[in-house]
Amino acid sequence: MSPAGRLPALLREPSFRRYWTGQTVSLFGDQITQIALPLLAVLALDAGAAQMGWLTAAGLLPSLLFSVHAGVWADRRGRRRHMMITTDLGRALALVSLPAAWALGWLGLGQLYAVAFMVGTLSVLFDVCNAALFISLVPAERYVEGNSLLNGSRAMSFMAGTSAGGALVQLLSAPVALLADTASYLASAWQLSRIRPTEPPAAARAKGDLTAGFRYLIRSRILRSFYGAVTTLNLFNFAFQAIFVLYATTSLGLSPGLLGTVLGSGAAGSVIGSLLTGRIVRRIGIGRATLLGLFAFPAPLVLVPLAQGSVLLAATCLFLAELGSGFGVMLLDIAGGSLTASLIPDALRSRVAGASRLCNYGIRPIGALAGGWLGATIGLRPTLWIATLGALLGLAWVLPSRILLRIITPVPSHDEAQPHSRDQRV
Repeated sequence: MSPAGRLPALLREPSFRRYWTGQTVSLFGDQITQIALPLLAVLALDAGAAQMGWLTAAGLLPSLLFSVHAGVWADRRGRRRHMMITTDLGRALALVSLPAAWALGWLGLGQLYAVAFMVGTLSVLFDVCNAALFISLVPAERYVEGNSLLNGSRAMSFMAGTSAGGALVQLLSAPVALLADTASYLASAWQLSRIRPTEPPAAARAKGDLTAGFRYLIRSRILRSFYGAVTTLNLFNFAFQAIFVLYATTSLGLSPGLLGTVLGSGAAGSVIGSLLTGRIVRRIGIGRATLLGLFAFPAPLVLVPLAQGSVLLAATCLFLAELGSGFGVMLLDIAGGSLTASLIPDALRSRVAGASRLCNYGIRPIGALAGGWLGATIGLRPTLWIATLGALLGLAWVLPSRILLRIITPVPSHDEAQPHSRDQRV
């Protein structure tokens, strides 16, 4: 069989392959920034716990402020691919300002907050447009395959991108490492410019546009339970993320290079998750796979506050935590993402994406600020215990109703009103 014949079916289609290539490159760049930006704050600007919380929150706050309006605008305007290209170019421009300011000796925490906020704002618009572009390129029966490919790239970026980010920071400095993400946004914009998908048409202006996405989420029992669980998980998980780098470097003594390796090792679990999720969905059903992901994502992270002793022992605990959590997040993202994509009508797709992003991402800056404040007030390790155990409370949204246990295959939106029909039950 030729190499082309061994490719997944979707990657043999030029439009999806170009889209996937652009997203893959961008995801790798994002992971470099994920570690380079907080390390820039800690190592170059001596940021403390509260300042790390503010930096994390600055990148996440746009989701709270702009998600709904971005979804409405994207649905009304159409031409989502063009908006995605524009946001890629804007994010590249914002990031390149940091190494430029550093070279001139002007860099300060204020600029870091501003750039994080701008990149976060443009990412909101990119993501609500991306929800509609994805279904323009992928037929409904291949959502799991498409999400597996994209999340497989994300998993590999966790490993190679984060490890490369830690190494680049150690070898070249954090500001120089950020140039890699700048290049990745330019590559994403170029690949998007090479596809011509048939996008959902622009929606007509109507009364209640701002609340249409929320109304759909609230009326859907499946989506309401799922996003309630994910919102709770993210509240506590981002309290964890806000202080994790500070805890690993100051309390446990990990070097930037070792920290990058530890974080990158979590991608091994993510790769496994991206490879196995399709089989897990086929064996236990998409609802149970989603429920398993809601547990398997946060549960392994309890090893982080347990870490102590030698640097090697602490790094081992963090390695195992990242490995298990990486598997869980891929299972949750692929199964949950495919399930929710099947429930949203095309006419509302960007608006529902905006509303769900407000729930999913809007809670994150609140969690980040809470994590920074608690870390400065009660200490890093107690805060990590609160964050890791609290993330498991998301299961309270879905376990009592058992609604996810009854879903075997993704449910078309017009059938959602009949959740007990024979083909949806275990």
